[in-house]
Amino acid sequence: MILTVTVNAALDRTLTVPNFASGHRHRATQAIALPGGKGVNIARSLKRLGIPVITTGFAGGRTGTLIVEQLTEEGILNDFVRVREESRVSTAVVDPMVGSQTEVNEVGPSIGDDEVDLLFSKLKYLSKGADCLVLAGSLPPGTPPDLYATILREFRATGLETAVDAYGGTLRASLHGEPGIASPNRREAEELVGYEFQDDSDIAGAAERIAQMGAEVVLIHDADGAVARVPDGRGARTLRASLPRMPEVAATVGSGDAFLGGFISAWLPDRDAEAALRTAVASGAANALQLGAGVFSVEDVDSFARRVIIEEVDVAQGDE
Repeated sequence: MILTVTVNAALDRTLTVPNFASGHRHRATQAIALPGGKGVNIARSLKRLGIPVITTGFAGGRTGTLIVEQLTEEGILNDFVRVREESRVSTAVVDPMVGSQTEVNEVGPSIGDDEVDLLFSKLKYLSKGADCLVLAGSLPPGTPPDLYATILREFRATGLETAVDAYGGTLRASLHGEPGIASPNRREAEELVGYEFQDDSDIAGAAERIAQMGAEVVLIHDADGAVARVPDGRGARTLRASLPRMPEVAATVGSGDAFLGGFISAWLPDRDAEAALRTAVASGAANALQLGAGVFSVEDVDSFARRVIIEEVDVAQGDE
């Protein structure tokens, strides 16, 4: 079983608005509202892939109640810490005419020290039956900036596989907890290492640097696929996984979350890097075909996985 943690859960609204322009009145042609936050999206992806999963985190107010109720209706096992303040709402506006995506994310509820303590107690209980702990998304106000690192240290000591999907200072701090898997997108990885990537060799060098910061497996994903640094018996391999001839994209909201869910689903059984990358890239691509994070067809995943190309990548000179 996989345990995902979303400390800043949200109700995610995705709207399709052709010819969207700031300062004008529009009508959405399509809309979907789902429980969200990265850990929730990963849990939904894992469930679609047939992997047992339970999700937890913080949920508060009427929005928090709606998040819990809708997850239960989806058949996603959940056990959230109820907090005093209202959970957030996030909105993504997708313009299919130009392929743009605009996101507006609320900050989230302020979390008290007592609520953080309750989360630790819940994690200790839920992790007893888990194979992997996934920490994902932003930190709400009031939580310690090193919260992920603290959780990672405690639960890695039990032998539990761990993964983190965060950005900015939260990602940097979490690496001190030595996660088993770190999964930034290209922009997040560039911010972390301090330079823009020109080619796959640059990305491979960045993956190696992120590994030196504390992660074992590093997955840097973008619209074209992913570059992954994965350990093997000789040290580490760096691989590029790509999917040629992507079909028309509906929305990329949650594709990075589906990517990580796909990787974990195929990585845990026997740590086969190529199989895991095929499933990861295919899951992210399938997610982009329709609205909703973690909403995809398993048939699409299977079809895309057969087309994923895996190649070895050289690490940039001086970064090894």
